[in-house]
Amino acid sequence: MRVSSVFFVAVVAGVLFMSSKNLGGTRGIRNNNAGNIRWDNKTQWLGQVGADDKGFIIFSEPVYGIRAMVRVLRSYQNRGIVTLEQIISTWAPPIENNTESYIKSVEQRTGFKRGDVMFQQHYPKLIDAIIYHENGSQPYAMSIIDRGVSIA
Repeated sequence: MRVSSVFFVAVVAGVLFMSSKNLGGTRGIRNNNAGNIRWDNKTQWLGQVGADDKGFIIFSEPVYGIRAMVRVLRSYQNRGIVTLEQIISTWAPPIENNTESYIKSVEQRTGFKRGDVMFQQHYPKLIDAIIYHENGSQPYAMSIIDRGVSIA
């Protein structure tokens, strides 16, 4: 079955915004941004081709969205946000998410506990679980996740 897409492009104040209406997949998967990272209107991410109408970054390929997830996780580490609970609470704050449910989902999928310190070697499993929670599925081979981690 062929999935069709319609793309809308707008330029506002010199910034490219794109919106895709796709018959399949979640916003994160359609945008190649499975972590649902919002654009801060400053950072130009490697592989970024725009932002959608809700401010989520659109990447040219999934590997660039995964790379961005790693870069965000590293920025958390630099700020002392290192446990699973701290990471998910920052990634998905309670003001707009059911953070407790998110933490439990990641614990279940990874086998990590909320107080466990996450190091770079944990990122592939952590990213897999974040993608799953954000999108209701995790469609990428681990080789794509590993590639995103390696190019970060």
